[in-house]
Amino acid sequence: MQFKLVWIQFLVSLLLINPAFAADKAPEMQIEKLNDTMYLHVTSQNIEGFGVVSSNGLVVIDGTDAYLLDTPWSAKETEALHHWVQQHGWTLKASISTHFHDDRAIGIEYLNSQDIPTYASQMTNELLKAQNKPQATHTFDDESFWLLKDVIEVYYPGPGHTQDNHVVWLPQHKVLLGGCFVRSRQSFGLGNIADANVKDWPASSKRLIHHYPEVETVIPGHGRVGGAELLQHTAKMTAAFRL
Repeated sequence: MQFKLVWIQFLVSLLLINPAFAADKAPEMQIEKLNDTMYLHVTSQNIEGFGVVSSNGLVVIDGTDAYLLDTPWSAKETEALHHWVQQHGWTLKASISTHFHDDRAIGIEYLNSQDIPTYASQMTNELLKAQNKPQATHTFDDESFWLLKDVIEVYYPGPGHTQDNHVVWLPQHKVLLGGCFVRSRQSFGLGNIADANVKDWPASSKRLIHHYPEVETVIPGHGRVGGAELLQHTAKMTAAFRL
């Protein structure tokens, strides 16, 4: 899959949307156009013990509708991304958070305030509730769930990075959004394993490989976009991991 790379710098637009953003020190958000219906949003945070970490999510376009796959890493960047969607003449129809950590779900509260349907697995909502965090307004409890029929499928490969980590399959483009379940080629460790199930992660990785044998492009939760080799890379890393 050949990507047409178009980087959109958001700093100026953030200031225009809300002058209060100028006082914030949040990292700059970037949006990369992958094709005419798919945009990669990248936000970053300075994480103690890891330094500056970037986080990936997607905006998928279907006609004049837009779907957010994992929220940006802050409420303000989620709001800015929503404004960007509107400025392009699209309507944000729904979001999905692939697990309960902030880099996937912190924007839920803002989206709920805008009456935009938010989706998460029942397991994710329970974990959000346990931490007294805003929950998605819609849940599902099946291994596979179509957020948009034949366009956006959410799949649970099993425990790994977290007990609730899901991935998102875009069959029309053979693209897999792996979230934090999938490690980038630049990763030489498993990252944040505070909530990980490292015992089951290798088996879950193999299950994912077998479930989507036709995958061509993989977007990890953090790091560079790659191909199907990222799934093999993750499987090897998790199998070799020792506490």
